[in-house]
Amino acid sequence: MPISLWDKSTAEPSYDTSGDVGGACDVAIVGGGYTGLSTALHCAEKGLSCQVLEAKSIGYGGSGRNVGLVNAGLWLPPQDVQGLLGRDKGGSLVQTLGDMPAYVFSLIEKHQIRCEAQRNGTIHAAHSPKGFEDLSGRAAEWQRLGAPVDLLTADQAAEKTGSNAFHGGLLDRRAGTINPMGYARGLARAADGAGAKITTGATVQNLSRQGDNWVVKTDRGTLSAKKVVIATNAYSDDLWPGLRQTFTKIHFFQVATEPLGARIDNILREGQGLWNTAPVMFSLRRDDFGRLIIGSMGAELGGLSRRWAQKTLKRLYPELGDVAFEDVWHGQIAMTPDYMFRIHRLAEGLYSPVGYNGRGITTGTMFGQAMSELFTGATESDLPVPVTDLKPVSNNLVKTGFYHTAFAANQLIKSL
Repeated sequence: MPISLWDKSTAEPSYDTSGDVGGACDVAIVGGGYTGLSTALHCAEKGLSCQVLEAKSIGYGGSGRNVGLVNAGLWLPPQDVQGLLGRDKGGSLVQTLGDMPAYVFSLIEKHQIRCEAQRNGTIHAAHSPKGFEDLSGRAAEWQRLGAPVDLLTADQAAEKTGSNAFHGGLLDRRAGTINPMGYARGLARAADGAGAKITTGATVQNLSRQGDNWVVKTDRGTLSAKKVVIATNAYSDDLWPGLRQTFTKIHFFQVATEPLGARIDNILREGQGLWNTAPVMFSLRRDDFGRLIIGSMGAELGGLSRRWAQKTLKRLYPELGDVAFEDVWHGQIAMTPDYMFRIHRLAEGLYSPVGYNGRGITTGTMFGQAMSELFTGATESDLPVPVTDLKPVSNNLVKTGFYHTAFAANQLIKSL
């Protein structure tokens, strides 16, 4: 069964390759999402032998369920990143993430990835005067750094979005939108073309050290590798004890309308994707076929999620009237307490980037590139963030349950 609209609508064909696992390689990669596939592509281009081991299918996790916003930066404003990491390291990370949308689109162009790429920016929309005040601070810092961002007044936001519901917005011209499953499958095709081996339907059951190598045991055979990357992010299980306790797992659901044709000519007509500043934020975008895709924090709850979508669209666009919905789905996000991602060194030669806080497209691509550089001569100090040991989030299960309940209640309240 398709896992999302993107799974059905992408022009990139399914890239699933079953088979037995065996032999030896330089790098074994657990997980066939953005991080794993970017790692495979960049490692293979540098001459390393590598194998991706995916338990389900390419893009099955968060990558194929993503909203598809190719954003620059983190949830945090640039000044907060520098406050956490220091002026030099933080400034370097802000610059790198600011450049990542351009790099993602360059990969799409280089490998002719069919993923509905639109590089017209994204809009962070203010849901309240306080939200606009926050965006003003972000805009001032980005502009000080020379980034092509525009602070939109309420009237300008209405012109861009087609809705009078916002108090302004921040237009980031570096960003854009893609079909996220198309990008994942395209990365797999590119990695394969560069010489990486990709095996789907292979569950990694155990990792153990044997001399200078790692023994990667799967239900399809055993592989020997010099280095291992666990690239499972929010879909991490108990393969490595304690890894999934380092973040709080939340869901994000999306609802897609049927193609609406001329009815949405005035909605995000320049093709920007949008998300707002509310504590329980929502996202909104179009696809190339005239659908609106709207989503928010929480699990997909069938009819309730569809009612939430209908009510929210009517509030934003009263003239739109009732719409029919084609699909609804959700994915998982790994949230960290400070909204910063991590690179964990789990053991010698074993790494796991994790905690993307909903920014998987650019962050996963960046980490794959960084891992390849680390394995070909760079040092850990060259990585985008300092390497850290595992640190569990306190009351992790309680927090996950609380958010699940709160987001479900939000859907219910907003559906009335």
